[in-house]
Amino acid sequence: MNTILKLFSWTILFSCAACGRADDSASKPAATPKTVSNPSNEPLVTPAPKAGAITLGAGCFWCVEAVYQRIDGITKVTSGYMGGSVPNPTYKQICPGRTGHAEVVKVEFDTAKITLEKVLGVFWKAHDPTTLNRQGADIGTQYRSAIFYHSDADKAVAQKSMKAANASGEFRNPIVTEITKASIFYKAEEYHQNYFNLNANAPYCRAVIWPKLRKLGLKFKKE
Repeated sequence: MNTILKLFSWTILFSCAACGRADDSASKPAATPKTVSNPSNEPLVTPAPKAGAITLGAGCFWCVEAVYQRIDGITKVTSGYMGGSVPNPTYKQICPGRTGHAEVVKVEFDTAKITLEKVLGVFWKAHDPTTLNRQGADIGTQYRSAIFYHSDADKAVAQKSMKAANASGEFRNPIVTEITKASIFYKAEEYHQNYFNLNANAPYCRAVIWPKLRKLGLKFKKE
């Protein structure tokens, strides 16, 4: 009987000791994760470029698109219509100049590579901003010179840029470019997009766009 009692006592003792060790293990704090070192101090994640945008009217959008596609820092150029009263206009509707829309390009750019001031600097050189509702043989309100700004800050930049262009002495007549807040942008039909790159030998391209690219010192092929 005494032998049985002793065995029972030792069993209880070992059981309590095991539970005590389990409790001690559970009460210990979790190990702190190791921090990954970056000895080069280079950013682990490359920040996304800050995007800027401006919508410009400078005559036929085929020509303006071709110019901006060849400017470093420009990320996207989309041809379309803006500034009119008819919703969802088509090219056929705006051609007579009765909807109030201008042929425009929405220019998107990386502000780390090019500023809005430089984008507008190209604008003044890419067309004649002193002719009202006309660019060469293209005549009508749809071909008017226009800057459609997307923010008040951009408006101030556009006004300052136009003032500087007027004072530069490059133009014989005063600039008539309208500076207006951007309204709804209607993307033009797909066959208007990337027009020069796809139709470089078309008569209009050879007669108008090729000479303009030469004048601006831009390559015919987009690289």
